[in-house]
Amino acid sequence: MWRKVPTLVLALVIPVLSGCGAPVSDDSPREARRALARPAAARPASAPATSAPVADLPVVAFLGDSLTAGLGLDEDEAYPAVVERELREEGTPVQVINAGVSGDTTAGGLSRLGWLLGQHPDVVVVALGGNDGLRGLPIEEADHNLREIVRRTQAAGARVLLLGLKIPPNYGPDYAGRFETMYPRIAKDLDVPLVPFMLAGVGGIQGLNQSDGLHPTAEGQEIVAKNVLPYLEEILEEAKSKAAVQ
Repeated sequence: MWRKVPTLVLALVIPVLSGCGAPVSDDSPREARRALARPAAARPASAPATSAPVADLPVVAFLGDSLTAGLGLDEDEAYPAVVERELREEGTPVQVINAGVSGDTTAGGLSRLGWLLGQHPDVVVVALGGNDGLRGLPIEEADHNLREIVRRTQAAGARVLLLGLKIPPNYGPDYAGRFETMYPRIAKDLDVPLVPFMLAGVGGIQGLNQSDGLHPTAEGQEIVAKNVLPYLEEILEEAKSKAAVQ
């Protein structure tokens, strides 16, 4: 039996990566490069919105940054909202918590995980690390923070879906390579499903990103949702089957 939880949407935003391997070079617009190192302020943060609880629906929380929040777009155009609509149309309705926060790093996500787990999610989709990589923060710290997020989420009884990211090679190919391989290593070690690259088919493609070249358009967000959906559907189906035999 799925728990009864109110729908919460934390409508915040953050500057993050292109990540498709398209480098941010010295020829990139200066403002676009600056956006990688500071929180964006495309729209003001709002308090979580609540609605009447819906019985017996699984709660899926998305812990992320501006890619998750949908920087520059309406809340219902961000990929978590698209995922929610797609699942409902398929006959698998869920309640979504969009916990995407502007400028967030893995450390920031870890610091607010307690609040998120207090909403009793059944699944937590972890989409963090882009800002760590774009700011050149130590890979070891990002690795540690992501592992803690996964472990604490699992300990709280929720399932985890980890979304992989890539960064441009501005800090050298070694750093970019270690960043990219961090995600499959964590997924293997902690036995969680992994979307290899959440921006597959979007990152670095001009027509699918906004003018900053970093954040997906509404069309790009729909592709991100399609990248995530099969993995999330499998998790939800497994959880449903397990609940049915208990």
